[in-house]
Amino acid sequence: MITDLRLLRDPDCVIAGVPEGLASTLAARFDGLIFAEKVQVVDESAVTREAVVFGGQAAAAVGAATGISASDIAGLPILGHVTEGGFRVIRTDDVALPNFAIQMPAVTWGPATAALSAAGAVEVPGGGPGAPAGLFDALRIEAARPLFGVDMTTDTIPLEAGLLERAISTTKGCYVGQEVIVRILHRGGGRVAKRLVQFLADAAVTDVPPAGTPVYDQGRDVGVVTSAARGPSIGRVVALGYVHRDSAVEEREVTLGSGAPATVAALAS
Repeated sequence: MITDLRLLRDPDCVIAGVPEGLASTLAARFDGLIFAEKVQVVDESAVTREAVVFGGQAAAAVGAATGISASDIAGLPILGHVTEGGFRVIRTDDVALPNFAIQMPAVTWGPATAALSAAGAVEVPGGGPGAPAGLFDALRIEAARPLFGVDMTTDTIPLEAGLLERAISTTKGCYVGQEVIVRILHRGGGRVAKRLVQFLADAAVTDVPPAGTPVYDQGRDVGVVTSAARGPSIGRVVALGYVHRDSAVEEREVTLGSGAPATVAALAS
């Protein structure tokens, strides 16, 4: 993988939302792939900010902060977006609760976040690569949604992370890594050596396993935890991690680390 990203199409451009810190290198890579096309690649990360708002009242709070109709925001399909008054609001599906990303010029960050607070939104720790799991990150793990830089890296084959249905086209023309994807799908029957799954720890487990914790299946080392948290919705430890394909079966009983019993709850996507 090069990265995981979100593409939005506007009338005169395509906006790529990419993981923090990768914008400049990806912009240079995209620019190097332009030959005769009349297109310009611009890294706008330094002048753009993004806030993610989630929860039952998220659409109302976003509407109050941006001036965009809350009903229009609530009615957006997944990855649907609306732009008005310098704000771009995108409906996302990174967690099970309603969640929206607000992209804005950096100069409007202060007033916008103040308006969100006035509308009842509460700032929470964000989590992310190298940081403890914040509330949004814990909900992401509960939703079995991998994060690039944490649960996926440049060494990951996208099929290992369950990205086929969500992010891979099998009908488009050539792209980086296409040969590997096609070979696995058509010659290997879609089977990969390992698979990213969600683990649900037993109710008695209280310690959250750190990234790198080994996973055992009947005493055999079959994988590793990539991220974990105490699930806010279920009140139990939940984790994501890679296991050998033979262990990537829902309801499979495994052990996280030296003695935390868990089951494979779902395949990540």
